[in-house]
Amino acid sequence: MALYKYVLHHAANTTPKWFLETLGVYVSQLNDCAYCVDHHFSGLKRLLKDEARASAIRSALQSGSFSGVFTDAEAIALRYADVLTRTPQAQDALKSCVDAMRRAGVDDGQILEVNQVVSYFNYANRTVVGLGVTTDGDILGLSPGNSENPDDWSHA
Repeated sequence: MALYKYVLHHAANTTPKWFLETLGVYVSQLNDCAYCVDHHFSGLKRLLKDEARASAIRSALQSGSFSGVFTDAEAIALRYADVLTRTPQAQDALKSCVDAMRRAGVDDGQILEVNQVVSYFNYANRTVVGLGVTTDGDILGLSPGNSENPDDWSHA
């Protein structure tokens, strides 16, 4: 859980938290991890406070058509997430995505944030699916609210 908090909720992250959650939802969808899709999409909706925007994001993630919903930089990051999730051995494709993110104005720190969230969710999805975790009885969408204190797990 500490890894989760440091990757998604680190105080020094500059990528918006809603987009980091979006990456997590997308990776979880690609990995067919219903628990993480449901949980993190609920968290994404809570962060956005905009039902129409959340619905548009969900539709875009499900269709794989990102134009009109995401900026160019966000769409490239989502493509990177797809390649890293489905074909992590595709070094040329990954390099192409990283280069495209840079051209779109994403700095190296943000590229690392994207990489860490995508990698974390691939790990977490395999853990959740491998253990048969379900959302039965869960309160969906909760996440630690205090990014400044890595030991504060109170939920917002």
